[in-house]
Amino acid sequence: MSFDVISIVGLGYIGLPTAAAFAARRKTVIGVEVNRTTVDTINRGDVHIVEPELDMLVRAAVTQGYLRATTEAEQADAFLIAVPTPFHDGHKPNLTYIEAACCAIAPMLKAGDLIVLESTSPVGTTEKVAEWLAAVRSDLTFPQQAGENSDIRIAYCPERVLPGHVIRELVENDRVIGGMTARCSEAAAELYRIFVRGDCILTDARTAEMCKLTENSFRDVNIAFANELSIISDKLDINVWELIRLANRHPRVNILQPGPGVGGHCIAVDPWFIVDSAPDDSQLIRTARNVNDSKPGYVIERVARAAQRFREPVIACFGLAFKANIDDLRESPAVSIVQHLADRFPGQVIAVEPNIDALPPALDGHVRLVEAAQALAVADIIVILVDHVQFKRIDPIRMQAKVVVDTRGVLIRG
Repeated sequence: MSFDVISIVGLGYIGLPTAAAFAARRKTVIGVEVNRTTVDTINRGDVHIVEPELDMLVRAAVTQGYLRATTEAEQADAFLIAVPTPFHDGHKPNLTYIEAACCAIAPMLKAGDLIVLESTSPVGTTEKVAEWLAAVRSDLTFPQQAGENSDIRIAYCPERVLPGHVIRELVENDRVIGGMTARCSEAAAELYRIFVRGDCILTDARTAEMCKLTENSFRDVNIAFANELSIISDKLDINVWELIRLANRHPRVNILQPGPGVGGHCIAVDPWFIVDSAPDDSQLIRTARNVNDSKPGYVIERVARAAQRFREPVIACFGLAFKANIDDLRESPAVSIVQHLADRFPGQVIAVEPNIDALPPALDGHVRLVEAAQALAVADIIVILVDHVQFKRIDPIRMQAKVVVDTRGVLIRG
């Protein structure tokens, strides 16, 4: 197949790097994004997210004419949907962004086009995409109607990248590609081989959807085990970081590291999609989610107990991102912890986050964003919520006179 023009719907943490990867292979890429500010930023050759190497790739792609952003869908040979999939209250999947993307691209479709859903989704969502598109374009045939002979090919291919390493992992990681038919899978694999050096492994759409959810649920369960160990270790006066280091010397044990909770748009969200699909049969996955969701409350109470030593303590929270060395605050337990502390200790909470220039709306007006040096100078209590590299470089001697709540083991692990 010939993919001369590729459209990426959604230019966020996955969509924009993917668009840049295709453009770097000299493919014409049209990025579709509802946020006009984001569109204007990209069309200037700038980026709105922090990710190593992304700014250089986008600048080159825009300058050379291979990448252009717009708020309106246009015709293309392949459409990749990379929009958010949050959940409603009660952890019910919210597919409205995916449905809106389908409505946007449906008028642009022509026979021979390929649609790939990249958004992490509940099992069966790719089939819904086909249904939504078919309802608008009765003049075209879709896989659920014509099988291998359909006019439009539809597949699912989730990203499997680590923030901070997205550009490298987009190229090097294997991709699981699940088409609604074998022909759909093969077409999608041909598309990704434009820039992917890893293996493109073919399966069906439902298995590919479940594979992404399984990968993140596995990590969530492992982190829940580590977080539970950290709480137990606190009560038994055991250094959990040393405990895990020693346990991991067993050849068949690999415990992940505990923290203040679990954040991001994947691990903190995806397991609920499985729970929603099979609520009576996902007891372990549900319990792990509950353990990780409860960890911020445990951290807040630790800080509150420490605050009882002071009349009006200054509490400095180090880190707001959901993981180290990125600016992504989505589903961040650190943000939740800081917000609750600010409510509980009004006017006494400051935050240090080297990867952002302004506080998120939830914290703006309630917390001051300061540099690390200022926080170290004025704080009575230091709460380390993210293990940013900048925090690891702080001389521990500067914290000796402080009460430190280290949820990441920065001072212990270095």
